[in-house]
Amino acid sequence: MSSGQIWAVIGLCALVTAVIKGAGPVALGGRELPGWFGGVIQLVAPALLAALVCVAVFSDGDEWAVGPDTVGVAAAGALLWRGANIVLAVVVAAGVTAALRAL
Repeated sequence: MSSGQIWAVIGLCALVTAVIKGAGPVALGGRELPGWFGGVIQLVAPALLAALVCVAVFSDGDEWAVGPDTVGVAAAGALLWRGANIVLAVVVAAGVTAALRAL
């Protein structure tokens, strides 16, 4: 693929993304949404974040794997479960991951 073709694909992807994002407000503009719909929308962000974390933690390239990243996130999760500060959990996760990678 040439450089021009790559930029054309990137531009097309940006255009399609803009059209998709604009379709909702154009189609529903000014209408009052049902109450249950707001609850569904509020749950989309946490579900998407959880999916991204799972893929990042449990994958190694093209395969599922458990490694230092998984152990670091598990350590942070345990700390957060016990009520620790989020900053401490991130520092511990980075430290555990770095220590296991160094071994």
